[in-house]
Amino acid sequence: MTDHEVAVLDYGSQYSQLIVRRVRELGFVSHLYPPAELVNLKNPGAIILSGGPRSTSEVDAPDVDFEKLLAFGVPVLGVCYGMQLLNIKHGGTVKPGVTREYGPAKLVVTEHADLFKGISPESQVWMSHSDTCANLAATTQVIATNEDAVPVALKWSDRCWGIQFHPEVTHSHEGTAILKNFLTESGAKLAKFDIQEFKDQMIAQIKTDVGDREVICGVSGGVDSTVLAVLLARAGVKVRCIFIDTGLMRLNEAAEVKVLFEEVGVPIEQIDASEVFLGALKGVTDPEQKRRIIGTLFVEEFWKLADDVELLAQGTLYPDVIESATSGSIASKIKTHHNRVDRIMELKSQGKVLEPLAELFKDEVRALGASLGIPHRALWRHPFPGPGLAVRIPGEITPERILSTQQADAIFIAELHRSGWYQHVWQAYAALLPVKTVGVKGDERSYEQAISLRAVISEDAMTADWVELPYEVLRNTSNKILNSVKGVNRVLYDISTKPPASIEWE
Repeated sequence: MTDHEVAVLDYGSQYSQLIVRRVRELGFVSHLYPPAELVNLKNPGAIILSGGPRSTSEVDAPDVDFEKLLAFGVPVLGVCYGMQLLNIKHGGTVKPGVTREYGPAKLVVTEHADLFKGISPESQVWMSHSDTCANLAATTQVIATNEDAVPVALKWSDRCWGIQFHPEVTHSHEGTAILKNFLTESGAKLAKFDIQEFKDQMIAQIKTDVGDREVICGVSGGVDSTVLAVLLARAGVKVRCIFIDTGLMRLNEAAEVKVLFEEVGVPIEQIDASEVFLGALKGVTDPEQKRRIIGTLFVEEFWKLADDVELLAQGTLYPDVIESATSGSIASKIKTHHNRVDRIMELKSQGKVLEPLAELFKDEVRALGASLGIPHRALWRHPFPGPGLAVRIPGEITPERILSTQQADAIFIAELHRSGWYQHVWQAYAALLPVKTVGVKGDERSYEQAISLRAVISEDAMTADWVELPYEVLRNTSNKILNSVKGVNRVLYDISTKPPASIEWE
């Protein structure tokens, strides 16, 4: 807990993490806490009560220690459920709405001071609620409504507000500006978040925590593990970085990872375990069985090399920490394809697990990586799934099918780079479908495989939308794949959103 931080009380909204992220993007220190932790806060600079799926009318509805909340004497903002809770505490009531309001709505500002300073008279916001505030206390001021004149923003004092919408989501067009007003126009004394200062603090802490011990660190070439490895190296501790090639990587991945780590001056051990993995996957088609096999083999291969570990470094990020805490069990959220839970928990109990990035979100990890001198191409590389191409090859995994997928994927990514679209896409890849299609090659009919291209935009992988790539990009990619990838005679473009589809195929 940090003095003068923005403490966000989590009432279960799917957007709670996003509030913390937006506050940090505005330059202030922020963390997420269960409501019960309010009594343990020492010296917050501001407090935000998040939204949540429950109704305040439920018998066991989440509550807040109102006396303690007011005793801090700091600015308070209630969002959605948080607003309804604060309205009750101030003497108002909450009643069920006629219909559930979910999605975009019009915000009509009636008071352009403090919270809505500089905000448009009418603006789009994102709603997600079924209950509404009613019977407002005499001292309550309505500062904004929806287009039906229903109150959606309340002010109880110069230091306490409530809003029925979610300012943290991008669908609320001026949401970030509203959050900024809350933090800067309310007189809050807030701790600033500076990545350079944070880096210096982390390096000093790593030196203290590690001492003369050796640290083992698994690397994949992804953003998190690369930043972690370089951070440890910059701290001057003894670090041993291990890269395990499962044979399910992208085209030339192992060579590219080697070049990257040579460039940043961090030695790595590369282990080619592709025969072991492909042998164990032979004939297996069930997606979950494939994941289990890959997860089991990965940890077995890793622990063969790290059996006598003094310290294990993990690239755990703040969202992972939050999910683990709210799930009630750290072990339940550890990815099976990266860790063997019992061993990790044993090492944790012995104080042998190092997680230097556990305070950071992904965008902050990228900023940290840039301050460490890691190349832009590595920091902005698209995410890659732990099981590798196994989740992009539905059906049996064979060397031939892997090669077709790798080649098609490399062509697609190269075309995105060439056209300037790579940086506008959150994740893109080619998947090899387990179907044969009829085609014509030369003067003969062909009966070959289909490739599906996928490109999505997302913020946190919880939801995703497909990218409207220019026809020229798709046409060039398709032509190159059909002309150069053996055994492929059809290319499709996946226009499914998440939900209902997932980002990956399996």
